[in-house]
Amino acid sequence: MNVVLVAPEIPQNTGNIGRLCLASGARLHLVEPLGFEISEKQLRRAGLDYWQHVDTRIWPSFQQLRAAAAEDARFWFFTTKVERSYWDVDFAGGDYLVFGRETKGLPESMLAENEASCVTIPMQEAVRSINLATSVGIAAYEALRQISRS
Repeated sequence: MNVVLVAPEIPQNTGNIGRLCLASGARLHLVEPLGFEISEKQLRRAGLDYWQHVDTRIWPSFQQLRAAAAEDARFWFFTTKVERSYWDVDFAGGDYLVFGRETKGLPESMLAENEASCVTIPMQEAVRSINLATSVGIAAYEALRQISRS
């Protein structure tokens, strides 16, 4: 399984997501620009002493990541702007779970280009969004649950 963060801004979120990736066996892909330096203390503190063990790849662009992925790789784009729930997806090993920056989510152009692969985490209307690290945890462990059953 692969977790992709497109232009993450908050080092503590990325550190927590890195720790989650290590715990779940997922590879973490970071797509530039990053809103912090990989060497920042907050990132390492959030990842505790695990960061050096996280399988991390840094990409200059999403297009380069996608070009390097297997031809049959599936990408799932998480957004609050669609109705299709991630519960309706049959995740498989090797899938890419793609998340946007904390303040803006994924770019509109990326969502439009990948409309059939956009999913949401259901939530009450009064809530605008869920913290990025929490969202990744919800999605990654549902994917892991499904993958472990196949």
